[in-house]
Amino acid sequence: WEEVWNKIEVMRKENIAPVDTLGAESFNIEEIEPKERRFHILVGCLLSSQTKDQVTHAAMVRLKEYGLNVETVLKTPNEKLETLIHPVGFYRRKAVYLKSIAEILKEKYNGDIPPTFKEIEALPGIGPKMTNLIVQIAWGRVEGIAVDVHMHRICNRLGWVKTNTPEETMRQLESWLPREKWGQVNHLLVGFGQTICDPVRPKCSSCTVNNLCPVGIKEMKSLNKQEEKKKKKNK
Repeated sequence: WEEVWNKIEVMRKENIAPVDTLGAESFNIEEIEPKERRFHILVGCLLSSQTKDQVTHAAMVRLKEYGLNVETVLKTPNEKLETLIHPVGFYRRKAVYLKSIAEILKEKYNGDIPPTFKEIEALPGIGPKMTNLIVQIAWGRVEGIAVDVHMHRICNRLGWVKTNTPEETMRQLESWLPREKWGQVNHLLVGFGQTICDPVRPKCSSCTVNNLCPVGIKEMKSLNKQEEKKKKKNK
């Protein structure tokens, strides 16, 4: 896995991915008040579920221009919230989650986000993957590995895990991946999936780990056979 990791790191440096400029880290704006900054991070992670980074980022820009803080969300009708965050995935449901979260933060946490993993995960619409990202970015602590569907797919492709769900992938990765890598692996693999390891048509021929990845090995054998057939036809 270390050789694969190192080669993917090189490919990531050579190929800028949407997650590098529009991902969850882009909501961590140091210039704004810490409490509001943490709220932005939580909202960005909430909206990002099953949504492309470009779409999430655009929705966050609209929310911030409108006024993204707990009090504003509480005063805003759900229909307006839906308009502001559309077309993120499940935008109607997320508008309800956003309003509920704002109510909880005001009532229980003085308008701030909770400080612990357990409390953040208990918020409406926030799963373990999002919680890990929020804890890492908002509070500066790495308590687990954030695994979404894309990272789950890539880890199985690489043969790092053999799992059926992102939660299983998270647990398997945490059982063997060195802890110092936990905070980096999501950003590394999500960007790799956005640039090289595409969900439908992975660019195996231009991937430098195609000789170490089960899918890459199979794909390259298939491509080589096709090339041999073309050569025979040309003869």
